[in-house]
Amino acid sequence: MNKKLLSFLLIIMLAVSQLAGCANNNKPNEASAKDSLVVSVGGLTGGNYDPCKGYGSNGTSIFHTALLKINTDVQTEYDLATGYTVSDDGLVYTFTIRDDVKFSDGEPLTPEDVVFTYMTAKTSGSSVDLTMLEKAEVIDGKVKFTLNKPYSPFIRTTALIGIVPEHAYGDTYAANPIGTGPFKVKQLDINQQLIVEPNEYYYGIKSPFKQITFLSLDEEAALASAKSGELDVVMVNPEYASEEVNGMHIVTIKTSDNRGFNLPTIPETVNSSGVTVGSNVTSDPAVRKALNIGISRQEIIDNALNGVGTPSWVRFEGLPWASLEPAFTDGKVEEAKKLLEDAGWVDSDGDGIREKNGIKCEFKITGRTDDLQRYNLAVALSQNAKKLGINIVAEAMDWASAQKIARAVPTCIGTGDYSYKDVFNAFHSSLGGIDIVNLGNSPMYDNPKVDEYLDKMIASTTEEEAIEYAKKAQYDGTTGANVDFPYLWLVNIDHSYFVRDGLSLGVQRIHPHGHGTPVVQNLNEWKFE
Repeated sequence: MNKKLLSFLLIIMLAVSQLAGCANNNKPNEASAKDSLVVSVGGLTGGNYDPCKGYGSNGTSIFHTALLKINTDVQTEYDLATGYTVSDDGLVYTFTIRDDVKFSDGEPLTPEDVVFTYMTAKTSGSSVDLTMLEKAEVIDGKVKFTLNKPYSPFIRTTALIGIVPEHAYGDTYAANPIGTGPFKVKQLDINQQLIVEPNEYYYGIKSPFKQITFLSLDEEAALASAKSGELDVVMVNPEYASEEVNGMHIVTIKTSDNRGFNLPTIPETVNSSGVTVGSNVTSDPAVRKALNIGISRQEIIDNALNGVGTPSWVRFEGLPWASLEPAFTDGKVEEAKKLLEDAGWVDSDGDGIREKNGIKCEFKITGRTDDLQRYNLAVALSQNAKKLGINIVAEAMDWASAQKIARAVPTCIGTGDYSYKDVFNAFHSSLGGIDIVNLGNSPMYDNPKVDEYLDKMIASTTEEEAIEYAKKAQYDGTTGANVDFPYLWLVNIDHSYFVRDGLSLGVQRIHPHGHGTPVVQNLNEWKFE
């Protein structure tokens, strides 16, 4: 028996023993159906549940709530706040806080807790971006945020940072969170299992389950657990979605969890570190457009993802700020070939690969070694592009190395966010420098008109105004990223789960990027029907 399987069986035995202990004289399966659940959806047993250090920033915290929340239409609405105002200059946001909310330890939530949370997060040095926040303070019982510049996505930030209690925050908080959300930690065995139980002080919909156990299982163990009959919800990758599991059915949930490749828009050049960035092939707009219209996204999904996924050529598809204009269909092989030939890319030596001015129409791409989906997409794209006379060489690479060279070698990017700040991150030229080493505007895209719209988006004082500018940055009827093709987006990954028959996962809002864990966004609404 190998170590992986032995570890998996021990975890299952531990979870079942927990269930049996709570079931008294009931049969274990009856207890599982009525009182408790055991699930494996990845990424929840790490003990890093501190919102000040980024936990829940994708909108899926089960321990905390925020001033606002994201609803099923991906709009913001009140949660811990009962109202807010924005000053005309966009620099001051003032929130009125509910006075009837308690943390899971029974202590009341106060405006001072809100201020403490934001100022702690600002100085945490984590992924939480509060560089625009000058100060937070309590004025006349309200929370006043003063920004150092107009920054409209701040309103989305207030929906994604859970509030922590000043009186109970310390070095061990991340593993022992006390929040205002629907659940609290009952037991944590880091990287093995997390057991949660309902927070009796939660002000929203109460979970009908006495406890829910999350197990940490790899892909092979997840499938085995689904077939074991002991688990109630199991996230599976597309290659397993066609399996049959007794007593369970497959649930596929739409996402904005997009996969695609950046396409460097500048010719090869050497940056200040002596590193070559850019591409003499993808810097040609004709190549970028030919790829976007000539490939078949559905064929790529069929080959790489077992057909599980929704073809998409827009980074933000499914979100309110996505622009699908001007619409086009892919698979236009002959049109793509003509586009390449008109641009001077011709296969003059008969090897199936076009050339122009002595340059082969070929380039490398990478897929993560720890993410089979991304590598499979890289390989499938490589095969699909051959019919256009474009030779794409797919390689597997560790994620850190792939990001480091992404401005020269396109890599498979995963994205999908509940904040329209992502539009700025994707396209604004200020993030496209040749010396920058991250995935923000990694194509090094530069369109002054797009920058103008994005600057206006950031400076807006309402979400409605900001979203309109976000859409114009993608296409305004004349120009925009949607017709400049700095990326080659392929698919919105569908998140697939085996779910116990009779168990409802409630109404799920479109999932953001998150490798399946966003399914817990409404964990308190799961129930047997």
